[in-house]
Amino acid sequence: MTKPLPKINTSSLDDLFTTEEQRQDAKLEKVIKIPIDDIADFKKHPFNVRLDEEMESLIKSVEENGVLVPVLVRPNQKGNGYEMVSGHRRKFAMIKNGATEIDAIVRDLDDDQATIIMVDSNIQRENILPTERGFAYKMKLDAMKRQGKRVDLTCSQVGNKSGKKSMEVIADEAGESKNQIHRYIRLTYLVKPLRDMVDGISDEGFKIALNPAYELSFLKVDEQNDLVQCIQDTLATPSLAQAQELKRLSQKNELDEDKMVDMLMDVKPNQKEKLSLKMEEINKYFPKSYTPMQKKDIIIKLLGDWAKRKDKSMER
Repeated sequence: MTKPLPKINTSSLDDLFTTEEQRQDAKLEKVIKIPIDDIADFKKHPFNVRLDEEMESLIKSVEENGVLVPVLVRPNQKGNGYEMVSGHRRKFAMIKNGATEIDAIVRDLDDDQATIIMVDSNIQRENILPTERGFAYKMKLDAMKRQGKRVDLTCSQVGNKSGKKSMEVIADEAGESKNQIHRYIRLTYLVKPLRDMVDGISDEGFKIALNPAYELSFLKVDEQNDLVQCIQDTLATPSLAQAQELKRLSQKNELDEDKMVDMLMDVKPNQKEKLSLKMEEINKYFPKSYTPMQKKDIIIKLLGDWAKRKDKSMER
């Protein structure tokens, strides 16, 4: 019985009939045109695409000059189309200009590589909201952890070849202190209404600064939701000192809505003078089911009725 002939590696034969220049050129990334509809957004992309003044300027630039820098995509893991890695805003601007294709570079990237590139290509932009930074930094740290680097948000421990701690590496690249990076990441633990207040996009116009928000991020989820209601009822947001006290009471399991309202109704140094009432002083006059806002509405109504009676008595 004759032995089968050994299989020949045809790829090596191809090399014999191509030049070194052709082989090197084949390895280079090329810009190709891709249908925009074939590009899905990056999963859990932390940077929102907003139709603001900056975007209006980009749309006009794309209309006049096209996309000057190709977007970066990777093959979709499901086997159909692509996933955007860097270029969400350029894609949006092209769509607004009625384009159906976009110049792109296709690169094979795993999830962690794609995440790090996505964050690094966006984080230096202006007009990034605080919570967007928080989610982006957290995604990058998680990716670094999966790549084999130890990441501990409390002590910022590490294991990278440079000898630096992981949080320090992120901080150096972002031009921030590691404590500031940690503050941003803690914003991801806030419920959405509080995140909106930190970002300055709350429907009611409430705003919370970064440092108080960092302290509030340690409250339990139900406590945060109660705080949102108390802020709406009192029309006041906690100062840094008040946020620290709320955190302390939460950690001692002593925090409730009445304490939140009492605290928020205290006059802050930068606020106009206002009347402050302790909840325990007025609770006895209301059913237990009444919310602080209901109590406030009744007090104001009673004061209005009293003022009307007073005016009538003075007319007599």
